[in-house]
Amino acid sequence: MQPIVSVSNLSKTYTNGHQALKNVSLDIAPGEILALLGPNGAGKTTLISIICGIVNASAGSVSVDGHDIVTGYRVTRGMIGLVPQELTLGAFDTVWNTLCFSRGLFGMKPDPAYLEQLLRDLSLWSRKNSTLMSLSGGMKRRVLIGKALSHEPTVLFLDEPTAGVDVELRKAMWALVRRLRDSGVTIILTTHYIEEAEAIADRVGVINNGELLLVDDKLALMHKLGKRQLIIELEEPVSQLPEMLTNRALELSNDGGKLTYTYDPHKSDTGISALLQAISEAGLQLKDLQTTQSTLEDIFVSLVKANEPLINSSCRRKPASNALKDMGSGIRRNDES
Repeated sequence: MQPIVSVSNLSKTYTNGHQALKNVSLDIAPGEILALLGPNGAGKTTLISIICGIVNASAGSVSVDGHDIVTGYRVTRGMIGLVPQELTLGAFDTVWNTLCFSRGLFGMKPDPAYLEQLLRDLSLWSRKNSTLMSLSGGMKRRVLIGKALSHEPTVLFLDEPTAGVDVELRKAMWALVRRLRDSGVTIILTTHYIEEAEAIADRVGVINNGELLLVDDKLALMHKLGKRQLIIELEEPVSQLPEMLTNRALELSNDGGKLTYTYDPHKSDTGISALLQAISEAGLQLKDLQTTQSTLEDIFVSLVKANEPLINSSCRRKPASNALKDMGSGIRRNDES
């Protein structure tokens, strides 16, 4: 199957010398949901901006449905919708006029029936004549999705779609994304909510320092890189491990009441039986046993740490590029390459 989006050896270096992307290659299949995970400044927004045609690449190429984004800009831009992270909407326009205007910018003929259904799907039909300034933050974010879908794109980019919204609205947005995928729209989202990727993505890409560390099926990724831990609660705390257990890859909790054993569940011999026998022989009495499975967040953190030994908590969230704010206008903006 031909990918709907194909990125080949893409690099971007800004005029200040910052290399935002380094030889990124990525194929996105039609109808999938791909989540791009990465810390702030990893290159996620730069990658989206280049694919959408609002930032120029320094090297490499991108095609959408077989059309190069440079030589076939008008075609590819018409196939793409973008929902920026920032709430970039006018104050006095109505919801209905906003969508009609966005559709017209792409040269699409008026289609009131399509826009009505779109607003109904977004639970905004009852507010079609409301001014944007009167809407809540969650409604405004849904209007942004409506704008991005007004010209019937086949590829939708969502840049931090649920940033700053409450849990209930976030889950409603996830349901909407799934419905869009079921209708045939290919969706690429950036997110810093690991549970968002775990809940709705088909594949997950991890990007850091401008490099795409991996892209894999979500379940396959958790299968290959996920670990399990056996947590052993002791009847009586100990101050240190008995000597005969020191070579067993055990971690003793600070209070001395628990032992943690990390193992690969896919190996034929996990070593658990031998471990429990050794604990018994060491004279320790067990109170309780439980196992935990690595989450996607655990895998993400381990990948990023392996790629970058020190990630500062001082990294601050960067606002989306100003160019992203103007994406709905359909006007191409060139940066200095």
